[in-house]
Amino acid sequence: MIPADRHLTIGSFIFEELDQIDLTGPFEVLSRIPNATYRIYAKTTGTLRDISGLKLAADAPIGDAPQLDVLHIAGGYGQEALMHDEEVLGWIRGQAEGALCVFSVCTGALLCGAAGLLRGRRATTHWSAHHLLPLFGAIPVDERVVVDGNLVCAAGVTAGIDGALRVAADLRGEEAAQLIQLYMAYAPEPPFNAGTPESAPAAVLERARAFAADITRRREATARTVGARLGILPAA
Repeated sequence: MIPADRHLTIGSFIFEELDQIDLTGPFEVLSRIPNATYRIYAKTTGTLRDISGLKLAADAPIGDAPQLDVLHIAGGYGQEALMHDEEVLGWIRGQAEGALCVFSVCTGALLCGAAGLLRGRRATTHWSAHHLLPLFGAIPVDERVVVDGNLVCAAGVTAGIDGALRVAADLRGEEAAQLIQLYMAYAPEPPFNAGTPESAPAAVLERARAFAADITRRREATARTVGARLGILPAA
């Protein structure tokens, strides 16, 4: 836990075609952490659209960000376009060197992998990309939230809320995190038990895999290229 009188700087990184709840779920938590400043960063400050068309805008470009205590990296289909973007990857690496916590949600973990942050570390991501984690040198763990040192990875989408509460507890103590959870009335009772590949009906899982098949193939090809660049895999 960080002393209560130490001010914290928290920043989320967003991009075109992210999944908005990878941002807005953790935002509900991170923006309420006591004695902290929260801002959103992107390559540019123009309007971005999430994968379903929701308009979002950053507070500042990444070049204007101070050293962050917490770097939150969202996921979504648009992550794929940044996997070779050295401006973004270099910024993530630089921020990670001085951060108290790097917090990825969903396929934001793949951006961490492309930046070289997952090598030898326990991690998780969205179920459709979980099998790609070893290509970045990660140790895949099938859990909703995985903590390895200053790296916190949340699995798919809504797991970002759980991960953010873990981050809040690590920074300001469990009571502070519980107060945030209570304020949010976060006590999920989903109407269906279909939130994981293991619990979803077989027909639903088959349709979900088919829906994600194209982006999964592209992500795997990219991950293999990145793995070769990082020296984790032999060059093709």
